Amino acid sequence: MNTKSVSLTLKDLPEPTPERLNALKQLEAMPDDRIDTSDAPELTEAQWAKAIRGRFYRPVKQQVTARLDADVLAWLKAGGRGYQTRMNAILRRAMLKEAGINDRDGAGNLP
Repeated sequence: MNTKSVSLTLKDLPEPTPERLNALKQLEAMPDDRIDTSDAPELTEAQWAKAIRGRFYRPVKQQVTARLDADVLAWLKAGGRGYQTRMNAILRRAMLKEAGINDRDGAGNLP
């Protein structure tokens, strides 16, 4: 089997055809209970109980300039590549702790 991967951005997307626009208008006008969602079944209560809010949330990064004590920076860099990511995780855990938010997954992600 031959497969082909295609990657598009919003700029690269082709304009929808008149047929596609008509199909979308018909779908929009249809009551929710008439739309076939059998290919996307609802989650059970047991599945929701295991859900982690914000698991795939990725905050927007902002570049900053910060002055750190030399020994703190040396300690962060001693862990190898990714010292800025570690610094961000440390700051995020401190922020969540101060806000009283439980860091369920230990990665600094919101619960």
